[in-house]
Amino acid sequence: MRRIVATAVVSGLAAAALAVSTTARAELTAEQIVERNLAARGGVEAWRKIDTMMWYGHLESARAQLPSMPFTMQQKRPNKSRFEVNTPSDKSLRVFDGTRGWKVKPARNGRGGSPEPYTPQEVTFAFRSQGLDGPLIDYQAKRNAVTLEGIDEIQGHKAFRLKVELSSGETDHVWVDATTFLEVRYDRPSYGPTGTPQTVSLFYRDYRPIEGLQIPSVIETAGGPGSPPDKMVIDRVFLNTPVDDRVFAQPGGREPRGMAMGRNQRAPTAGMQLPPPGAPTPYPFKGQLPAQTASPPDTAPSAAPAPAPPAAASAPVGHN
Repeated sequence: MRRIVATAVVSGLAAAALAVSTTARAELTAEQIVERNLAARGGVEAWRKIDTMMWYGHLESARAQLPSMPFTMQQKRPNKSRFEVNTPSDKSLRVFDGTRGWKVKPARNGRGGSPEPYTPQEVTFAFRSQGLDGPLIDYQAKRNAVTLEGIDEIQGHKAFRLKVELSSGETDHVWVDATTFLEVRYDRPSYGPTGTPQTVSLFYRDYRPIEGLQIPSVIETAGGPGSPPDKMVIDRVFLNTPVDDRVFAQPGGREPRGMAMGRNQRAPTAGMQLPPPGAPTPYPFKGQLPAQTASPPDTAPSAAPAPAPPAAASAPVGHN
């Protein structure tokens, strides 16, 4: 009898503690949630010190020609990105210099393989991206407004649903885990193949520490009904490796003619850069660097939906 009473008392205390914890979390303001998120990710000051970030990894997609395709992503402040994917017969590329964007599709039947400018929708999507660190870090300085809308269950975990109104006018949603205070989902408005509005949902998994920062090693893009998600697996990360601005210029070296947002500075083309000799050792997540990207691809000229850090790897769905 005493054991039953003791068990009941312990269970009651545990339930009460859980209720208090849940209530406390529910009473957190949006500002407090963001503060805890920033602390969980490594702190604002640590993120401000990151000027460039390079990812090496592979893409997994049931819709791809191969079950796994190596990719490289280079990012540089304030909002420059270059995403390259190796395909069986060619390479695909997506590059944005902060105002203009271009894409190179794999050649098919002797056609393709030449740079094409981003569509107006793609330029808007890239221009509104929140760069290396996502929409929550320095959100006030970015003039973003954050509101707590509620608590949802995301794949078995409680998460705060934050509405983020960007200064550009775009409205995003970010889900922050109620226990770890790391982002677990990020929704952005995007466009389908015909230019119709839709939403792209990114899921962040398997965070790993990189020089005190927390970075997801797996980013999934939600597939359609009955379709498996596309997966971006980040195998290695370089922080603050020098990246020349020419890396983000129009592929091919001709005068930029792509769609633009604001004024663009001309720059000659350049191949993808790997860290120079003596650079800091990369931080491996899983396995080894894919053989296709193990040596400097100077002759090689992607962004698949996926800062980043929550916004860094986003691209409009339907535009390859």
